[in-house]
Amino acid sequence: MKSGLMKKRNDDGPGEIDLTPMLDVVFILLIFFIVTSVFVTEAGIDVSKPQASTAEPKSKDLILIAVTSDGEVWMNGEVIDPRFIRSEFELRLADAPNSSVVIQGDENATNDMVMAIMRAAREAEIANVSISTEA
Repeated sequence: MKSGLMKKRNDDGPGEIDLTPMLDVVFILLIFFIVTSVFVTEAGIDVSKPQASTAEPKSKDLILIAVTSDGEVWMNGEVIDPRFIRSEFELRLADAPNSSVVIQGDENATNDMVMAIMRAAREAEIANVSISTEA
């Protein structure tokens, strides 16, 4: 008689939902969006740019470098020594070979520092160097 009896399952409580597959999908989507997003690099400081009538927008890989009115040079969010501008350019060119330099010079900055940056870009063999202005 025992062989003919079936055990009854205990289904008294509410059903449970396994959230593991949903969390896997969410994490995969998060990783996808992080990898495919475009990160915009900033020079690290806001400068007051001079006015220009011939301004044109740039939309390629940019190396942004800022010069403050005090003569400080900012790149990648930190102050850099002007003697190492060329080496910073060469490091960035290793990541993106067709990059162009955009100098964000404050309108009260000296021309000596802007010219030093342009010279370093030429020595690093960067073909496209621009000065950022307000249109």
